This record gives sequence, C-alpha cells and structure tokens, in this order.
Amino acid sequence: MKLTSDVLKLDLPSVENRIKRFVKDYVEKCGAEGVVLGVSGGLDSSATAALASLSLGGHKVLGIAMPEEETYDVTDIQHAKLLAKKFGFNLQIVDISSTLKACFQSLPIYDAADKLSKGNVKARIRMVYLYYYANKLNRLVCGASDKSETMVGYFTKWGDGAADISPIMDLYKTQVRQLALHIGVPAEIVAKPPSPRLWPNQLAEKELGIKYETLDLILFGLEHFMKPKEIAEQLKLPIKLVEDVKRRWLATEHKRRLPLTAKLGYRTVGKDFRLPHKPY
Repeated sequence: MKLTSDVLKLDLPSVENRIKRFVKDYVEKCGAEGVVLGVSGGLDSSATAALASLSLGGHKVLGIAMPEEETYDVTDIQHAKLLAKKFGFNLQIVDISSTLKACFQSLPIYDAADKLSKGNVKARIRMVYLYYYANKLNRLVCGASDKSETMVGYFTKWGDGAADISPIMDLYKTQVRQLALHIGVPAEIVAKPPSPRLWPNQLAEKELGIKYETLDLILFGLEHFMKPKEIAEQLKLPIKLVEDVKRRWLATEHKRRLPLTAKLGYRTVGKDFRLPHKPY
C-alpha cells in the first residue's frame, strides 16, 4: 500500500448519504425527537451539525454553544451563528462560566495551575449541559469526535468523548475537512486551526506535535496493519515519531471502551453479554 494523500480521498456524495441515513435511522429507531450537540464554531462540530440538519431537518437539531470566560472567542460565536443560519438549525448560547466557578470552588483539592484536570472538568460540564437538554427534550446527544482524535485519545473521557451517536467518528480529520466543504460548511470554519478550547491559546496540532495531514496517514497505515518502519520509510519520517503515535493509540484504548469488570457470572456486561441489534 502506498501512503499518499490519495488514500484519504472520499467518494463525498456516497459518504454524505450514508451518514445522513445512519443519523436518520438511528434517531427514528430510538424514538427520539431529534438531536442535541455542542457547537463550538470549529470544524468537527460544524460538520456534524450540518450533517444532522441535512438528515433530520434543522427543526430537529439543537446546537448549544457554551462559551466561558477563560477561553471566550467572539469569532467562535459568530461562526456558530453563521452555521445555524445557513443550515437552519436552532442555536442556543449558554454561558457556563458560573457553573465552572461553582464547581472549582467546591472541589477541596482544586488546583488552578493543573490546567489538564481543570480543562477536563470543562469538557465534562459541557456534556452535563448537553445531556440535560437531551433528557428534557427527548433527544439524543450527537457527538462530534473524528477518527484522528479518537484513535490517539485526544479527547476527554466522559466529556467530549461521551455521546449517544457519533456520525463522523470513522472519518479522519482531513476527511472531515473534505466532507465539510462538500456539504457547504463555510470555508473560514474549515480553515480554522483546531482547538478543544479548554484553556487559552490551546491548539490541537501544537499539543499533538504533528500536523493532521501527517498524523492521518500514519494512523491509516496502522489501521491497515502496516509496520511503523514501513510507514516511516514511505512518509520519510523519523521512526520514533511513528512509534510514538502507535504507543499513544494503544495506551489510550481504555478511553474508547466501556468500564471493565471482573468475569464472575455466566454472562458479563461488556464481555460476553451482548444482545442482538440491527446493523446501521
């Protein structure tokens, strides 16, 4: 297999239609009234909100923008509004600053200097809001995780990684960009540097230490059982970089699984107690 950007090219009309059918069928079979999702103004959430609106109709999609004082960015809010207007979905802007302050103040061991733990609280509080809206409105929480960040564990467990349905989780970041432009997500949103917005000036590629164009090809190679040495040679990369990506992928498997338990009974949830379900 030759690792070039061509291996990540999509049959865009086909992928669009498959995702729309998946969302529509799943929501209908769950008996839900629609979906709720966080809309940050970034690529992944914008592409997901657009796809959900094209699938269900905008009246069944509720986007929640959740700004807070520390990472507030007026451009993000403008982009969320622009997207909602273009794709016809409802958008609510909910400032979560007061909730975060109350949460931090109530934590006996809170440490403001520990930005990772603090940032993960933000991601989980956002999900608390989304699930409240979903419960109240009989909707599903629609996740916006892509394959690149899911594979390397670049998400908060029980935060942005929590959802009832994740339509774009089998698309690498560069593929999400392709699809987003295809369905009409504004180019200025697609071109924005990705950021989880958990602390000021946070940029995903800076934290990951690699561009998504390169990361996606490494992950594609690993997905297809290529050896790190072969991937490194084809992409002309240091073998250590490829091995580091593989290590991160394997080390974060716990973030992609349901909680494990000891095998004690005849059939055990999460191990061999699987119920039949219809494929989607």
